[in-house]
Amino acid sequence: MERALIDPYQRSIDYLRVSITDLCNLRCLYCRPPEGVQLISHDEILRYEEILTIVGVARDLGIRKIRVTGGEPLVRRGVVEFLSRLSAMEGLEDLGLTTNGVLLSSMAQDLKDAGLTRINISLDTLRHETFKAITGSDNLELVLSGIRAALKLGFHPVKINVVLLQGLNEEDVPAFARLTLEHHVDVRFIERMPFGTQPMTRAPESFGARKVLDMIRQQVGEIEPVDRSSLDGPATMFTLRNARGRLGIIDPITGHFCGTCNRLRLTARGTLRPCLLGNQEIDIKGSLRRGASPQELAQIIKAAVLAKPMGSASQCSSIQDGMNLIGG
Repeated sequence: MERALIDPYQRSIDYLRVSITDLCNLRCLYCRPPEGVQLISHDEILRYEEILTIVGVARDLGIRKIRVTGGEPLVRRGVVEFLSRLSAMEGLEDLGLTTNGVLLSSMAQDLKDAGLTRINISLDTLRHETFKAITGSDNLELVLSGIRAALKLGFHPVKINVVLLQGLNEEDVPAFARLTLEHHVDVRFIERMPFGTQPMTRAPESFGARKVLDMIRQQVGEIEPVDRSSLDGPATMFTLRNARGRLGIIDPITGHFCGTCNRLRLTARGTLRPCLLGNQEIDIKGSLRRGASPQELAQIIKAAVLAKPMGSASQCSSIQDGMNLIGG
């Protein structure tokens, strides 16, 4: 198997994020406007067999890490069997999944049995009323139950992703940090990026991830930087003294971490997205459905890698698609 995916800036691209659906069972105010979002027709969504074909070609080119996303991936029928087939694919070294956690407690054992070893859970608050305000649902207890199930079953790491929302969840920062004192979790605080062509009038602004560090130092305790592993992605990692877990900040707006990007995105509608913050997409579904050979598909993947820009956080203001279409 060749390792051929080097972009124009000499970055080795070995990570593919795979969105399997644009559907979600929450209505987060920074993701979906009140009038709803554009959904993809059933026929336009990549079938599992098609995804596995694309992943197989990408694996042969040097992709080693896969993260399955949505929308909310656990709402798609057949996801457990799909993950089982992915985990059995020789040459892949890491398989993860990002979920909002609502269905996790009921599916955690099946996901573990399918070969999934690590999981990211999106959760922006630990308070019921604030959770309802952000997500439009009253499912906080289900999400917390899902986190407990993942920890009990030995998923590692279990990561909690917290989007920073000014005026809504500053109060939650210390409580999230304290979770790492007692549990083997990585809590990662993420600056919100604006998506979509229509202004999200209900969506609060983000606040800087570095502010989070000051809040934790003042209200919880001193933190120390720690070396990050290959599984930490763009997060800068820290730990509280004697903590079982870790803290991370992901700062696409203020931190400008694009220079270390090692990923491509495969959207649920069958396009390759070279850069999250840009709008360029390269169709691979059309060629696949017209009977393209593995060699032809490989050329499309290579073209997407060669289209990767160095990146700039200023591009965020021009992102046209909603996150449900891009993949979380």
